[in-house]
Amino acid sequence: MKNESSLARTIDQVTGGTRLRRLRQNDWVRRLVRESDVSVNDLIWPIFVREGDGAPEPVASMPGVFRYSVKGCVEAAQRAADLGIPVIALFPFTNPELRDETGSQALNADNLVCRATRAIKDAVPEIGILCDVALDPYTSHGHDGVVREGRILNDESVELLCRQAVVQAQAGCDIIGPSDMMDGRVSCIRAALDGEGLRDTMIMSYAAKYASAFYGPFRDAVGSTGALKGDKRTYQMDMGNAAEAIREAAQDIAEGADMIMVKPGLPYLDILAKLVEEFRMPTFAYQTSGEYSVIMAAAQNGWIDGDKAMFETLRAFKRAGASGVLSYFSPRVAEALQQR
Repeated sequence: MKNESSLARTIDQVTGGTRLRRLRQNDWVRRLVRESDVSVNDLIWPIFVREGDGAPEPVASMPGVFRYSVKGCVEAAQRAADLGIPVIALFPFTNPELRDETGSQALNADNLVCRATRAIKDAVPEIGILCDVALDPYTSHGHDGVVREGRILNDESVELLCRQAVVQAQAGCDIIGPSDMMDGRVSCIRAALDGEGLRDTMIMSYAAKYASAFYGPFRDAVGSTGALKGDKRTYQMDMGNAAEAIREAAQDIAEGADMIMVKPGLPYLDILAKLVEEFRMPTFAYQTSGEYSVIMAAAQNGWIDGDKAMFETLRAFKRAGASGVLSYFSPRVAEALQQR
């Protein structure tokens, strides 16, 4: 080739003439060949519900995140629907006086989550609702199950979780999300739902939920930070384990889970990818409160570009194979996608 340098000939020899940068030279070609991207259909928006009326209450440790009244949740659900977000996930801020040793408020068919669910389904029936099944927002000790003499009891906890799942489904919840990590709970919840004629209610199991430092702001948001006695390492997974995640997921799938989840998200992308490869079923990542707050804090200090970091992390989940992501960034992402 005329004017071809010896260096160019050498590069062509070692690359076989393939110049991978050709597919990166313009925005349009980068978009054309992009393997993984984020759409509004990938988003689940976690929302915190509180008692009372009035304006949304900011969560101090999660800039841009609020606790909503039931009426505010309906407005948030309408916003989600308008943005095209398919699903919202509800988490309650339970007043301390309603918390007790067994989390009995979780079984109240008129609790915050159930009231918010009914109100949302009445006003915005097209939005999907995911409800968390665990006792920690309702217990005085902050654990996900029943505690006796310092031990979290598995079977006694599962019995309560089944009853919690039923009252949520009867209120109109579309997807039950057991986040407690008790053994055998998916099978028992499925049987309890089916026994009440709630066969269409789906289960998204928190199959691989790790004992993590990234949950702190969430506990602030639901009011369990000061309540938690000890830690959750006897039931949540150890951060050093990967093969165990496959066993956990396999067990939940065999028990009837329709979808599975990995939590936290970004620190466990390897686990997400393993589960997607192993089971080939809808698998979700939870971009936790800590992951959100890290990005927001750095962005507010001018250390990173928050919007770029937001999309980069969400694309990482999709690249690892996630069917979707639970993210507090969801409305912000959806708005940005609309403006493209």
